[in-house]
Amino acid sequence: MADSRVAYRYVKSLLQLAVEQGALEQVHTDMVLFNRICQQNRAFTLMLRNPVIRHDKKKDVLMALFKGKVHSLTLAIFDIITRKNREPLLPEIARQFHQAYNEYKGIVSATLETAVEPDSKLMAEFEKLIKQISRKNQVELHTKVEPEMMGGFVLTVNDKQIDASVRNRLKALERELTQNPYIKTY
Repeated sequence: MADSRVAYRYVKSLLQLAVEQGALEQVHTDMVLFNRICQQNRAFTLMLRNPVIRHDKKKDVLMALFKGKVHSLTLAIFDIITRKNREPLLPEIARQFHQAYNEYKGIVSATLETAVEPDSKLMAEFEKLIKQISRKNQVELHTKVEPEMMGGFVLTVNDKQIDASVRNRLKALERELTQNPYIKTY
């Protein structure tokens, strides 16, 4: 929790600086790339968290990987973070930066879980529904295919969830059938 708050402070400053310098889109792209690398390469993330590896070595690795490929502001945040010995925060900073970017741009993030891959017409309907729920004009919709749902969908928008899955209906039916109204309970 404390790391999350510290990361948020860096994210807030980085977002503000990127907006001031007109580099918001590039820095966002860099942070999405960094987040993807952290998710796909566990060894890289563990290296950032390893207290045995010296901070200057971690900085050298970051510079070797990203110099010339990312915006100078992104490299500057890597430099600042490593000088302050806070490299373990970098994956959290990248993740939170994407959320802060979406908030700044007025983009709502939603997750759709279905039993089968939805087609484009259905996706358009869900995007329309999400825009109505969130009152935002832009939608970032992530889909997950969960075959054990058997049918229906689960839509999560911010802190709201619509569960219209067959799995949920079956669980509700099971609860209803296990309660016998003819037996007194004291």
